[in-house]
Amino acid sequence: MNSPYPHLLAPLDLGFTQLKNRVLMGSMHTGLEESNDGFKKLAAFYAERAKGGVGLIVTGGFSPNFRGRLHPLSAQFSSGRAARAHRTITDAVHENGGKIALQLLHAGRYAMHPFALSASDMRSPISKFAPSAMSERQILNTIKDFGKSAELAREAGYDGVEIMGSEGYLINQFICARSNTRYDRWGGNYENRIRLAVEVVKAVRERAGRDFIIIFRLSMLDLVEQGSTHDEVVELAKALEKAGVTIINTGIGWHEARVPTIATQVPRAAFAWVTERLKGEVSVPLVTCNRINTPEVAENILASGQADMVSMARPFLADAEFVAKAEQDRSDDINTCIACNQACLDHVFKGKRASCLVNPQACYETELVVTPATNKRRVAVIGGGMAGMSFATTAAERGFEVVLFEKRDTLGGQFNLAMQIPGKEEFKESIRYFTRKVEQSGIEVRLNTEVDAELLKDFDEVVVATGVKPRIPAIQGIDHPKAIDYQTFIREQPELGGRVAIVGAGGIGIDVATMITEPENHTLDDWLKDWGIDKTISYEGGLHPQPHYVAQRQVWLLQRRAGRVGKGPGKTTGWIHKKTLEKRGVELLGGVAYEKIDDAGLHITLEGQHHILPADHVIVCAGQESVNGLVSTLEEQGIKAHVIGGAEHAGELDAKRAIRQGVKLAISL
Repeated sequence: MNSPYPHLLAPLDLGFTQLKNRVLMGSMHTGLEESNDGFKKLAAFYAERAKGGVGLIVTGGFSPNFRGRLHPLSAQFSSGRAARAHRTITDAVHENGGKIALQLLHAGRYAMHPFALSASDMRSPISKFAPSAMSERQILNTIKDFGKSAELAREAGYDGVEIMGSEGYLINQFICARSNTRYDRWGGNYENRIRLAVEVVKAVRERAGRDFIIIFRLSMLDLVEQGSTHDEVVELAKALEKAGVTIINTGIGWHEARVPTIATQVPRAAFAWVTERLKGEVSVPLVTCNRINTPEVAENILASGQADMVSMARPFLADAEFVAKAEQDRSDDINTCIACNQACLDHVFKGKRASCLVNPQACYETELVVTPATNKRRVAVIGGGMAGMSFATTAAERGFEVVLFEKRDTLGGQFNLAMQIPGKEEFKESIRYFTRKVEQSGIEVRLNTEVDAELLKDFDEVVVATGVKPRIPAIQGIDHPKAIDYQTFIREQPELGGRVAIVGAGGIGIDVATMITEPENHTLDDWLKDWGIDKTISYEGGLHPQPHYVAQRQVWLLQRRAGRVGKGPGKTTGWIHKKTLEKRGVELLGGVAYEKIDDAGLHITLEGQHHILPADHVIVCAGQESVNGLVSTLEEQGIKAHVIGGAEHAGELDAKRAIRQGVKLAISL
């Protein structure tokens, strides 16, 4: 039988060992690395991915010494005790047919503690602490520490290590003039600045042996001023190959870069061309990464010769069985990563455990366990949005008889609106996945159905997941023809005039502002140009001046609350929204009091002054209200209902909470 993805699923011979396919599960910090009983949970997490067919797993970053830790209590790997503890992880992966490498990461000036060290004593724009410049002795000891940690990793059962040389961490800080102003043999010209990277690889190879995988995460596109050029990247790659690396993995952008690299706004496979530029310069396998989330995208990259392997990280939070489903030609059954960052990166940056918006069981494999129900009942689910489908599919998996009622003619709820926002097209993948799972689970679906108490009297359990409706603020003239609520606007997409005021600057208001200012027929090259990315990488860091944007429409984004406007709720993505809107000329106004809407436009008061915004349309994005009126009716009839998702609490649209509530409720019944 022919393989559905012949390049993706082809083995890769590394000489001393073979990987069963071209899939590398990229490094992700989960928060389990430091938590109590975390290694048992990590073992379960990685075991599921190994069982699901990943060719090579890379762990989250572990520091080779104390001063290299990201936080004071961050994970460190530098002792025999640590090696013994990690056996739980490596054994679990090997028992499930996988291979795993430990990532060694020295934070350098990104360390969030006063003991930070770097090439020079310059504080990074995203750090609280200025680092101390490393002495010659500290540099040599750090090189030894990398070597020792690699040797211990081998003792712990790891098949290899990944040396973190990108994303602006210590090794990257030595490589670039941006953060290295030294005048000794570790600074100055490029040969000196890459010395640390090369010596670390040599030390690791010497201590770990010849038959041990060494991946080097090389920053091929720094996306910061005074970063590397392509010629310099080639020079370093050749030096690393000579020093003994097995695989070179692509790194894109420093953490302090002001260019999005992995958020949902980034086009799929937006940076595969970066890896392709290095092809032919070295003979070791090259891995490409960033926004690769389907087998089709991965196969196209490999088939076109842009890389030898693909790295996917968040897609394995979304679906542990990604590779197995690809092997079985079941791509439609994959729970696709939508690159929202809401439960993974946003959690990690808040010091919380990572998980996944579309798969709440990620990193909770030992806690959110779906088991067959002992008392199988008949359950009615009212509302076919994300909360309703999440509950329905999990309950059906447990053996309950489930009937799903939806008043509209399609499932998906608010995601049907979200997927129409430019940069959120991935949300349609979640609708596809959950709808398909509903079909496969034997759930009876009744569309175009308004539910009443009479319809529910024969059910043992009732779950209300009726979602939200737009909140209509008490503004004089809110029923004027110029005014339209966000749901109606996104659903019907009427023709807009050249001047639009948006009432409400939360996540929905930002989405609408993005939608109405999006350029037509936007290509990947257009996107790269918008963000000032130089495809020749002849400029330092791969950046050139961003073009001036000519606004097609005048837009005001308004909020009652004073202070920052347009950032949105996402911790790791909010700045992208704000910068996008600013580039597009959207006027962001906080501290606004709304007076009325009339033929002249929107009347407001700002800083005590009256203004008339001559808007042709006013789009109302002033929050949501729960749609849960049915609950009181059911209670009057003596029918107890479980309320989840937006019906339970409107707030900002929160699919993360809705999907998780659905799974947890289904498990608890």
